Amino acid sequence: MDELRIIEVKKSVYANNDKEAGENRALLKQQDTFMMNLMSSPGSGKTTMLVSTLTRLKEHVDIGIIEADIDSDVDAKTIQKTDVDVIQIHNGGMCHLDAAMVRQGLDDIKSQALDFVVVENIGNLICPASYDLGQNLNCMILSVPEGSDKPLKYPKMFTAVDVLIISKTDALSIFDFDFEALEESVRKLNPAIKIFPISAKTGDGMDAWCDYLLKKIQERSTQ
Repeated sequence: MDELRIIEVKKSVYANNDKEAGENRALLKQQDTFMMNLMSSPGSGKTTMLVSTLTRLKEHVDIGIIEADIDSDVDAKTIQKTDVDVIQIHNGGMCHLDAAMVRQGLDDIKSQALDFVVVENIGNLICPASYDLGQNLNCMILSVPEGSDKPLKYPKMFTAVDVLIISKTDALSIFDFDFEALEESVRKLNPAIKIFPISAKTGDGMDAWCDYLLKKIQERSTQ
């Protein structure tokens, strides 16, 4: 019997993506544009947090949003209400965005005229962590209702990000969420990670998060 032939598709896909991500990164540096890749599970409060963030930052910097979904434009329409430029990407059923998709979004949104671009990635804690988009900052949201055990279940995501936002802290009285255990497990995976507990509903923690993000955007020329 002939030897079984195996095609290493994943290696090829990642190699191509890394090349395109590098091109995105070079383009953004040339344009002096800062890009954040925002990741989370569905229902984490990602769009609500983003609206609250944009409301605070839009008077200081020019912002564009690349909104990704398998289908629908519900979140993009919500973002539009902030009067920030937004485009919608339908990615054909994939569980993540890749660098080539983001490049199309950057071209369409005219990123050369923007200080800050947010890519709101497809909602899950597995696939997006594996794909470099050329971003300057990787950020994820973990909501209180999801539980404090998620770093144990999805370590790659927590290792890949620069910032962890703990959302829906106004629901702490309802859910059994152990901040101390969460931080211990996260910092074992990623000692340098920044952690921001926030409630977009009440505004708690939003100033600290937005001050940090605005500083990162304003420092973009040196990155």
